[in-house]
Amino acid sequence: MLRRTPGFSSQFHTGSRACFPGVPKLVQLADKWKHKTIEGLPALARDDRDKNIYILSQFPYPSGVLHIGHLRVYAISDALNRFYQQKGYDVLHPMGWDAFGLPAENAAIERQIDPSEWTTQNIAKMKDQMSKMLANFNWDKELTTCSPDYYKFTQMIFLKLFQHNLAYQKEAEINWDPVDKTVLANEQVDTQGRSWRSGAIVEKRLLKQWFLGITKFAQDLKADLRHLDGWPSKVKSMQRNWIGQSAGAELEFATNDPGFPSIKVFTTRAETLFSVQYVALALDHELVRKHVTSNALLHYFIEEAKSFPENSKKGFMLSGIKLINPLTKQEIPVFVAPYVLSSYGHGAVMGCPATDDRDYPFGHENAAEESIVRCLDPLPGGDSSDLPFTSPDAVMGENTGEFRGLSSVEARRKIVSKLTSHGQAKQITQYRLRDWLISRQRYWGTPIPIIHCNDCGPVSVPEKDLPVLLPKVTGLKSKGNPLSQMPEFVNVSCPECGKPAKRETDTMDTFMDSSWYFFRYTDPHNRREPFSYENATKRMPVDLYIGGVEHAILHLLYSRFIAKFLGSIGMWDGSKLFNEPFKRLITQGMVHGKTYSDPKTGKFLKPSELSRTNDPDSPVSIKTTGIEPNLTYEKMSKSKHNGADFNECISKHGPDATRAHILFQAPIEDVLLWDESKIVGVERWLFKILALASTISSRGEFKADYKTPENLKQEEVRFHNEVQKLLKSVNDSFEVHISLNTVISDYMKFTNALETATKKGLVRDEILMQNLQKLVAVVYPVVPSIAEEAAEIINQSQRWNWNHYQWPKLERKTESSTVNFQVVVNGRMRFIYPAERQLLKEDRETIISRLMTLPEGRKYLLNRKVKKLILKNNIISFILFQ
Repeated sequence: MLRRTPGFSSQFHTGSRACFPGVPKLVQLADKWKHKTIEGLPALARDDRDKNIYILSQFPYPSGVLHIGHLRVYAISDALNRFYQQKGYDVLHPMGWDAFGLPAENAAIERQIDPSEWTTQNIAKMKDQMSKMLANFNWDKELTTCSPDYYKFTQMIFLKLFQHNLAYQKEAEINWDPVDKTVLANEQVDTQGRSWRSGAIVEKRLLKQWFLGITKFAQDLKADLRHLDGWPSKVKSMQRNWIGQSAGAELEFATNDPGFPSIKVFTTRAETLFSVQYVALALDHELVRKHVTSNALLHYFIEEAKSFPENSKKGFMLSGIKLINPLTKQEIPVFVAPYVLSSYGHGAVMGCPATDDRDYPFGHENAAEESIVRCLDPLPGGDSSDLPFTSPDAVMGENTGEFRGLSSVEARRKIVSKLTSHGQAKQITQYRLRDWLISRQRYWGTPIPIIHCNDCGPVSVPEKDLPVLLPKVTGLKSKGNPLSQMPEFVNVSCPECGKPAKRETDTMDTFMDSSWYFFRYTDPHNRREPFSYENATKRMPVDLYIGGVEHAILHLLYSRFIAKFLGSIGMWDGSKLFNEPFKRLITQGMVHGKTYSDPKTGKFLKPSELSRTNDPDSPVSIKTTGIEPNLTYEKMSKSKHNGADFNECISKHGPDATRAHILFQAPIEDVLLWDESKIVGVERWLFKILALASTISSRGEFKADYKTPENLKQEEVRFHNEVQKLLKSVNDSFEVHISLNTVISDYMKFTNALETATKKGLVRDEILMQNLQKLVAVVYPVVPSIAEEAAEIINQSQRWNWNHYQWPKLERKTESSTVNFQVVVNGRMRFIYPAERQLLKEDRETIISRLMTLPEGRKYLLNRKVKKLILKNNIISFILFQ
């Protein structure tokens, strides 16, 4: 019978799915060990070997509330952190706060509170929640991006980009969020043309903005993805597609405008020059800007175009302007077209209605009277009756002169070569990636450290004057940028000439703050520079970076760019991984909650609108109608009333059970369907560990120099080998596969193996004791307070304390000294003969004589003549003469 431990019940009510009567003890137990568990391993328990590992979970925006998704990512990172501590590594596992940005500013406006005060309050709440889940972070390295101690160095990195001509200001057509009153990067506008945060339809405006030259690194950003073996293929594919890569030619079209002699156009299909019927220019192309001041109709069109839908095919012909086709020498018209992106190529595209999906409807709407000019024919057996004919497998048509009959690929090569020889073309590689727009017309962000002087132009704020402090604003009253309305902030002297000048009033995109924070963790108290070369080179790249796949493009791409830039100017040496910041990327899936809806109306139902019983297996019904609602699992949101309360879950079940439950429910990369009712199985397992600690430690004694004996009985061999298999699986699931649901499954198998061996009584107590201690050690990363309590229970009955943090070493699998040999006579198994394994090495007569000492042996072999004796593994097979 299991011995009872004070305060804990060893009676497991396996027939009930209700919460155990002892479950509140799990909460009390966590409180008992909280101070010790959140500190991580004691220094004396750590190995002195010089092994470093950097484990980082993406830092959160301090909203004030951790949700279940946060719990999942921090449970993953903390389990890995504790595992590597136990393996003797010096683990860097820091935490900080991505604290600038629109949410805090909007909350401050709504509540009439200073955003810094709002942020500080929220950080305190979230740190308390992290301690409740027993997260062990290096709080001595904590950082907050809205602190001047941090954004001083964000500004310093910006200035280094500026000094290397990678930060520049230009007038550009931008995405304007009319609700949040700020600029959005292209990546922050969804496929429906809406803002990623406010949901508003984005407007197009021309504004002078700050950009970072990420396109200068486009080739490396794409090529070096091949070195990131530790990244999910899906993420690398998303980045590869976002960066894009088009090998093509830059063609030069002469104009009839004396003040603008030529226009450059990028194309990947130079062979279609024969079917060019117009050239389309972006709204802010230089030629358009030249004519807009003197053309009222053009000005009106550009203003009107700001409200055009994304797929608009409206255009404006620049009357009097003609271009010369460099190949055919024919004159072609010029249109201004919203579908042309100023950031791609040179903001100009060839209009080929016969061969392009976009050009065909544009040509039909703006030049319907023109006949479509074909230049490509299909391969033999193909059909070109439908327009546009976009197949890349084609041959040059009859109106293509010397290129007639060539494949489109061969014609493309020869046409580019011909135009290059005349100085009208050159081969280039174009990227879809655009320079990073970082200007934001909002208050709560890092001020851009630039001063504008009429004589000197944009001038860097001297490093000695950093940080450019964000001035306090009393009572933010509206969205937009109050900095431009503050003369005391704006009016300064030029650092170069001393004349009156104006300070830049835009603040930086918050992705700039998060593009380098992982470097700061390596040297968080450095007051002179963002980080030292030595510290960054020692710790970087991050070994394990954990976060959501929703950051696959923006954050990860910008971080890679900044890391490569910092490496290129010698601020760290990341050459071993091509200046990449993250060695292995773990992207956890989202957490979806139970979502109830009315089957008739589709309305999402609140918990208060549902009727439930104490039996979790009985159906839920709608209170007002008695009808059973539809049940689905959806992304958690307030509108769907399907959120799970982080604090409530931990207060009901304790942090250990909650951590283990969330890790057990699904593989890390999969969507997790949150079902709190299933946590009862995890709770049952935790109490089983404590009960086993009590029972086995009362019967066995710990021996510091214990080695598994060689004379194992067969049941002991089976138990020993099963444990070694599970220990290897647990180790590999942490270290190689990072499969934490498998870890929990193996924990449970290990616990069950111990329980079965204990009940059967066929394994020696000393062997059970040693393996109990191994179980306590390996569960520590996931359920630390359970491990601490189990260790205390064990130590109460032992003469010697033991280091229950040390990760157990694997032992070789063993074989029993005795074997149950199957004795087979003429193809039929007749009886079992237990004997030492060496029996197979004896001669034939010895084996037969030993078997004849048994009644079964005499029954089947006495007075029988042996024709053949076969010995194989655990089989002794006789073939007898009939």
